[in-house]
Amino acid sequence: MVTFIPFGEKPNREGVMYVLNFLQKNKLIEDYMVVESNTIELLSERLPVDEAYIIGDHLATYGILQKLKPKAVISIDAHTDLMHDYLDHGSWLAYALSERIIEKASIIGPVLMIPTTEGTELWTRRVKIFPALPRSRKTRGKWKAYKSLKNHPIDEIIKDTKKYLGEKIYLTIDLDVLLPEYKIARFQHGELTLEELLNILEEIKRNFNIVAFDIAEISDKIKRSRLGKKALADVFQLLSGE
Repeated sequence: MVTFIPFGEKPNREGVMYVLNFLQKNKLIEDYMVVESNTIELLSERLPVDEAYIIGDHLATYGILQKLKPKAVISIDAHTDLMHDYLDHGSWLAYALSERIIEKASIIGPVLMIPTTEGTELWTRRVKIFPALPRSRKTRGKWKAYKSLKNHPIDEIIKDTKKYLGEKIYLTIDLDVLLPEYKIARFQHGELTLEELLNILEEIKRNFNIVAFDIAEISDKIKRSRLGKKALADVFQLLSGE
């Protein structure tokens, strides 16, 4: 079964329901359920234990994690979602870690590595980051480079991720990780092509036991994006297939 979660603002809700009809029309789903809620607290109570979720606002992943309680998460996202000032779509992963809903996480593909507002705390504990482009961080007074998708082969990054997280993971994919030409995200887009994203997902599927996955930040922009619809269909088919 696939659970559709039209959570968030109107563009997110409309986008999720459009994707439901799109997947039905293309005979990519049979059994499904729609779960609605105005608050993240009620959402986790209403959710079924499922293997696939299509969601609007990425904050819904926090509710799914509360329900499933996996130990480790891989997030494919243009953003780290590690801001730690208040709970929303830009901080859900920080709060899932700080509240011990999950033990560890790995983020693959972000381009924005730092908080965008003064005074915002960035959560850094029990998480490893593999950015899309070369980035560096200050450690013990020295600058150290992250392993990036630009400078390191994906199999090396997946090997490091598996060593850190273990074999059993929950997987969340924010489609804003794709380039602007895909016209999916409401906010900043990432740096990956669809081919690059699919290669990453194939390696994850080959190396991990994925207990469940979600495809996140669906908005009504996908209605007008041919490339966006293809990306959604290809990602869903890859993850839901045997």
